[in-house]
Amino acid sequence: MTREELIKLPKIELHCHLDGSLSREFIEKRLGRTVREEELSVSDDCKSLSEYLEKFEIPGECLRDAEGLEGAGYDILRTMSKDNVIYAEIRFAPLLHTSEKFNTKQVIEALLHGLERGKQDFDVDYNVIVCAMRHQSLEESYAMIRDAYTFLGKGVCAADLAGAEAIYPMSDFMELFEKVKEMGMPFTLHAGECGEVKNILDSVEAGAGRIGHGIAMRNHGEVEKLIKERGIGVEMCPISNLQTKAVASSSEYPLREFLDAGILATINTDNRTVSNTSMTKELEFIQRIYGIRDEEVLLLMRNAAKVAFAENEKKERMLKLYEEL
Repeated sequence: MTREELIKLPKIELHCHLDGSLSREFIEKRLGRTVREEELSVSDDCKSLSEYLEKFEIPGECLRDAEGLEGAGYDILRTMSKDNVIYAEIRFAPLLHTSEKFNTKQVIEALLHGLERGKQDFDVDYNVIVCAMRHQSLEESYAMIRDAYTFLGKGVCAADLAGAEAIYPMSDFMELFEKVKEMGMPFTLHAGECGEVKNILDSVEAGAGRIGHGIAMRNHGEVEKLIKERGIGVEMCPISNLQTKAVASSSEYPLREFLDAGILATINTDNRTVSNTSMTKELEFIQRIYGIRDEEVLLLMRNAAKVAFAENEKKERMLKLYEEL
């Protein structure tokens, strides 16, 4: 597909962090000052995950109250509409934005208000995934997810676990997500981004519907077979993964391997602003570097529709759209 054809293609995005995807225009308006691009986005020669994570400090300052979160929800759908995204699952960590006067439910409500306004103005459908952070206590995380559960089917679709995987392995969170599963809250888990393949196996055992990144599964045929058999989606973020050095080089990135193994791989931006990317740019990249064919681009979109945490009617509607293209 040409760039023009990729821009016009209706897209589904399942792995996009709110704080890493705020527009420079929104951030400058919120902070009341000029912000340089290099303060928000990594360069092509980003050296490490730690350098990457430094870029979240400034956008975090914009999300400390209801006005900021509502504005952020509206802003991210405005950005996505320019990329012709038709459905997005936007993730954020509510506990990073709470205070004595601003509780978890109020944080989630504020974001949902902004997203709903954005949906009406830009015709981008959405759901929210709430992230527990690995460095936070299990008690805090469970309380947050319990609060988020009250919004399930009302703008919230799932939970997630994010943060320093190498320091906090999935084995530390098995009991937490056993409770989440019992609660009836679907979940995806960051696993195999920079940790061991065991984190992916533990995530499968915990009952994850999807895996975030999953890079450590590379060259583990039995694990790939398991993921395929269970119908577990894998949220791949090529440009971000290369920037954070989840793989040493583009030649080691396992997109082709996962597709050939029949895994329900999907393509996502991870952090639009921090990675200076878009869904169009990601699709251009995988066409150029990995020889992804036109029919495989459509396959990746169909995979996203199949593994989305959306109601069945919406998923069927999206699948029908790609069958007609």
